[in-house]
Amino acid sequence: MTNHSFWFYWFVFFGVILARYFFIAGGAYWFCYSALGKLLVKRSLHKSPPLGQSIQRDIKLSLLSAVVFAFCAALIMSGYHGGLTLLYLDPYQYGLWYLGVSFIAVLLLQDAYFYLIHRLFHNRLFYKWMHYGHHRSGDSTPWTSFAFDPPEAFIQAVFFIGVVFIIPIHFITLLAVLLTMTIWAVWNHLGFEIFPSSFSRHWLGRWLIGPTHHAIHHRRYTVHYGLYFTFWDKLFGTQDPNYENDFDLVLRN
Repeated sequence: MTNHSFWFYWFVFFGVILARYFFIAGGAYWFCYSALGKLLVKRSLHKSPPLGQSIQRDIKLSLLSAVVFAFCAALIMSGYHGGLTLLYLDPYQYGLWYLGVSFIAVLLLQDAYFYLIHRLFHNRLFYKWMHYGHHRSGDSTPWTSFAFDPPEAFIQAVFFIGVVFIIPIHFITLLAVLLTMTIWAVWNHLGFEIFPSSFSRHWLGRWLIGPTHHAIHHRRYTVHYGLYFTFWDKLFGTQDPNYENDFDLVLRN
């Protein structure tokens, strides 16, 4: 892999991150709020229609987040070319099976890390300058998915800076994790619940975080801090006790 300067990597990653954000978040917004808006109106999780001003604010914060994420991605690439990371290119170096195992391992580690820092962000000592921007718009839309204050964006990105130094990760695995994170974040902030209310009682729905689970967090800051899975909320008592019974009722309250 050709070595380039730090700022070359920053510029490239900034463009890629922005393109990914506008394609996935923008596509989800158009699909749910325009193309299928009338069909999904009864599945809306909003108390009122999203305001254009709120969406513009989320996009501006997301641009700042992209600056931070690109900076951290450039650090990782510089570390790779300096031989400091455990990133690798040959998929057979650890075996093809390891690609899947490492993918799941990184998701689980990221979920634990996200839960920890998310709870920390809601502490009154940190909330206003680290997490307020993400909640400023109230009910979320896909544009909210990467709307973070710069300090929060940096702390989130620190996970990836750290993990490439402690776990051997193929570049394809790392890209798969980043794509999963992006799609899942957009899904959590969709603003519509696609599945029926009974999904929260399904064996799969009980363990996966989705639009309703996260919408409850945006209504009530004291519950639902996970990213992918519900088990950390369940383990530490931050899961709404009524969520699996009737999440429609929880939202109405």
